[in-house]
Amino acid sequence: MTSALLVDSHGRTLRDLRVSVTDRCNFRCLYCLPETEAAQNFYRGRWATQPESKPIAWQWQPKSKILTFEEIERVVRLAVNLGIQKIRLTGGEPLLRQNLEQLVARIAALPGVTDLALTSNGFLFPQKGAALRAAGLQRISFSLDSLDPANFKRITGRDGLAEVLASIRLARELGMHPVKVNAVIIRGLNDHEIEALAEFARAEDLPLRFIEFMPLDSAHSWQKELVMPGREILARLQARHALVPALRVNQSETARRWTFADGRGELGLISPVSEPFCGHCNRLRLTADGKIRTCLFSVTEHDLRTRLRSAATDDELSAYLQSVVWQKEDRHHIGEPEFAQPERSMSCIGG
Repeated sequence: MTSALLVDSHGRTLRDLRVSVTDRCNFRCLYCLPETEAAQNFYRGRWATQPESKPIAWQWQPKSKILTFEEIERVVRLAVNLGIQKIRLTGGEPLLRQNLEQLVARIAALPGVTDLALTSNGFLFPQKGAALRAAGLQRISFSLDSLDPANFKRITGRDGLAEVLASIRLARELGMHPVKVNAVIIRGLNDHEIEALAEFARAEDLPLRFIEFMPLDSAHSWQKELVMPGREILARLQARHALVPALRVNQSETARRWTFADGRGELGLISPVSEPFCGHCNRLRLTADGKIRTCLFSVTEHDLRTRLRSAATDDELSAYLQSVVWQKEDRHHIGEPEFAQPERSMSCIGG
């Protein structure tokens, strides 16, 4: 491990850092924080034994354990010096973090950051979008799992479809590019909207990603039977549209992409359950409470916060990051007998 880059023991060089700025969220999505009555009703009857429902608040970290902007900026600076190029701010819902535009400005000013993005549910973006863009945010991805107001509320626990659609329009008006849309597809919940979502992407000339349902919910209620495989989604789309495969920009892309024949919009399939892409994974994750995760499905977290708040030098922190990355898993184990779901939900891990 003499390289000045973040290289793991499988020869992968990491270029992408996901930074969670909060573990809190103002949505209660059925596939992440299934605490609503609608979520309970959906899963009821699908469980052999109904799991104990735990309110997400039990997982939230106190403010004293959440990294400050100064601490996040330091980690990002060190990571960029080790070859990280792309930074994505996540949550929870990152727009719940007060004065987030200040952190965006700090990161945007760091030499070597070539791509600064954010993932949001879009609910608060109309109030915060202009400030984030002015601070240097380049692009954004919004969650949009349904175009039907009633089903949107059923999935998210929030009557917020109008706000998300307004956010998509505003982000484009502000010149963010690309503005992407993500839809998690769950069999029996929103799979009947696949064609409508694709038509939305074409009509709005947007890239939309269909994402398989992953075992990252707080109630551990995920079931493989509820996963709609990417190939099945693709077959549905191809039955309706003449789709043209898009060229892969780099091997680390998570989505297999397709364009419409008329060139408007783009569809992507992210299939971590049925078609894992671990072999080319170049991502590292920093949780809001200062833990390093080398895989979205890691069951081990590496404590960076304690080192940040001790007398550790930049060189010592960089060496620690390199040693952690060297331990990056070769793959996740979804579908294998030894698979264990992470204790923390996606909201607490960071997307």
